[in-house]
Amino acid sequence: MDFYNLDLSDNTLDAIDDMRWTTCTPIQEKCIPEILAGKDLLGIAQTGTGKTAAYLLPILSRLDEEDFPEDSINCVIMSPTRELAQQIDQAMQGFSYYMQDVSSVAVYGGNDGNRYEQENRSMKMGADVIIATPGRLISHITMGNVDFSKVSFFVLDEADRMLDMGFYDDILSITKLLPQTCQTIMFSATMPTKIEELAKTILKEPTIIKLAVNKPAEKIKQIACVCHENQKVGVLKDIFRKYGKKRVIIFSCSKLKVKDINRNLKTLHINSGEMHSDLSQSERDDVMFMFKSGQIDVLVATDIVARGIDIDDISMVINYDVPHDVEDYVHRIGRTARADHDGIAITLVRGKEVSNFMDIEKFLGYVVEKMPLPQGLGKAPEYKIISRKKQVNFKRKSKSSNYKNRKKYRRTKEQ
Repeated sequence: MDFYNLDLSDNTLDAIDDMRWTTCTPIQEKCIPEILAGKDLLGIAQTGTGKTAAYLLPILSRLDEEDFPEDSINCVIMSPTRELAQQIDQAMQGFSYYMQDVSSVAVYGGNDGNRYEQENRSMKMGADVIIATPGRLISHITMGNVDFSKVSFFVLDEADRMLDMGFYDDILSITKLLPQTCQTIMFSATMPTKIEELAKTILKEPTIIKLAVNKPAEKIKQIACVCHENQKVGVLKDIFRKYGKKRVIIFSCSKLKVKDINRNLKTLHINSGEMHSDLSQSERDDVMFMFKSGQIDVLVATDIVARGIDIDDISMVINYDVPHDVEDYVHRIGRTARADHDGIAITLVRGKEVSNFMDIEKFLGYVVEKMPLPQGLGKAPEYKIISRKKQVNFKRKSKSSNYKNRKKYRRTKEQ
């Protein structure tokens, strides 16, 4: 469907035309009419599907054409990370280019006091759209800097990530400050139990739109290496020898492991940098600038921070550990082979992670090529699911045996 077939404002369509957009993505085609109609919505879609435009375009179109309170906050968009908040704000600036009366402010932590005061002034002056991370927004609420009494739109982008980061209670606290008539929109890449609970709590008769997870691009060459944890550094060394070490991202599930990986890379004399939530905003910006400009060859990052990485010429992605779910796997390796480039994605699989990786292969519909361990690193784990059934039975038997012995001991003592 073309954007011109949707009931968007002329100013919105002009901005879209400037961007040379003509056709909606599936998530945009399904969501835009529902949001224009004022319905609450739950969208299940991964990063890269066009979901940001799916909610920004109809909200901006309504702010442009309908009568909303002036000098008041009309829309609150929540993002799990500063990087995503910045991306949303940039998209907002583009989409609202022809809207003279629509203003916005990005509100996120990790900045100096001057930035905080600037955010405060913008909100008190009634910026139409606030794009905020939960922690920073709670800080402003605690200081009495915001008035949500006239908010008409509330958006949770990447809600599953916010819950992973422990913001469930903060989100509920914020929703209690919103008017009952507020239209609420949630987007999530996955649908765990916590997301279902949150949706039932804050959404009113929502439209539910769920897109199937996209398969990785065919031009991504996927490889796996089954290895023990203490063999991974040696495997990395061999990977860099074979494929080079320019424009590489290494993903890991935890910031502690990211720091450890980066230290190990330094010992190998590899020009690397790290991105995780312990860094200040200015430190993150510096690292990203150095990576984009080629001053850093290898970037080691967590999943959450990686949401803000938007670079087209990544030659290789390495999963230092197997992602927890298929969506994360597709998202990680989708950072390579973008635009007209080819790319390589290599996943290091421990014995305990074989089951998870087999689930990924089941989703892909094929077996991922396995590379052998480099010589001198020892024996690799077998690529099979480790059964724990015997261990469980043994423990139960042992517990039962101990219980009988204790009963026998008590009877002997009583006699």
